[in-house]
Amino acid sequence: MEAVKKVILFWFSGTGNSKLIASWFSELAVQKGIDCQTYDIDKTDVHLLAAIPDDTLIGFISPVHGFNFPQKALNFIRHFPKSRNRFFLMNTRGAARIGKWVTPGLTGIAFFVSSFWLIRKGYTIVGWIPFDMPSNWISIHPALGKRSSTFIRDKMNLKVKKHAVKIFSGGTDFLACRDLVQDILIFPVSLAYYLGGRFFFAKSFYASPACNLCGLCIRECPVQAIRKIDGWPYWTFKCESCMRCMNSCPQKAIETAHGLLAFLGIISAILTGLIYAFFIRNIQSGWLKFILFNVVFIILLVIFYRIQHILFKNKFIAKLISYTSLTHYKFWGRFYETSSQKP
Repeated sequence: MEAVKKVILFWFSGTGNSKLIASWFSELAVQKGIDCQTYDIDKTDVHLLAAIPDDTLIGFISPVHGFNFPQKALNFIRHFPKSRNRFFLMNTRGAARIGKWVTPGLTGIAFFVSSFWLIRKGYTIVGWIPFDMPSNWISIHPALGKRSSTFIRDKMNLKVKKHAVKIFSGGTDFLACRDLVQDILIFPVSLAYYLGGRFFFAKSFYASPACNLCGLCIRECPVQAIRKIDGWPYWTFKCESCMRCMNSCPQKAIETAHGLLAFLGIISAILTGLIYAFFIRNIQSGWLKFILFNVVFIILLVIFYRIQHILFKNKFIAKLISYTSLTHYKFWGRFYETSSQKP
């Protein structure tokens, strides 16, 4: 077992969790005299990558979105050049703190899909390592406090040190296999998110009246999913819900349309019931009903999201819409970042 001499880490990050893990790994590599380079997937053209020497260990790290890597990371790995290098995969999963315990997340199919593509290209897998970092998904839950976020990161820093030793020594580390059963069982959820769920969340963001049109969200979006329409930020279906825009907005102006989503959920359920009652009542299938509901919901979401965007021209209506969002209120908070995460 020959120790590693060269490492290249490719990372994708929305709010900084994966970036921080990559930074810790890089620092440990340098301390051990290992030549280590890191590349931001967001700013790296995979088609222009130079040939990587065969003795270089390659690592990929990305957050998990819907129990899979986000489309940006998946596309990068899928188009990665063929080679015979060894590689390892890492991910960051949303975690919370309960006392002195960090709640574990699930990786889902993220490692399976990426490993399949890389192995087909000639690579040899040596590791699957998950890390449970502070959850940034404040569309779903209130933000974690500074103390909880710092506690979780400190725990993961120790975990990085432990597992980096195995990887840098030339060994293998398949920590994620402990969650193999759960990750396989979660496959239907991951598939549903990939086929429809991610589009649902893409249309859940809007800029409230607090927006000062600084354009930071548009410039910083890693997938160029935000553009101006009628002079106001507008989220397209390219959005991957990485939460960078919401958690980095200086004005805390970006919010989640909880009111709109709840309203459309009710309307979609009513319309789905009517369609079943009058057109396909002879087919009793739970999956068909689920698919039909989601199709109706997405169609309505596209229509009403555009209507909502137009209504934001009226300041009074815009404020009323903003009041229906949980992210509008101070108690909900924003994702806490350490200074080492910021550009």
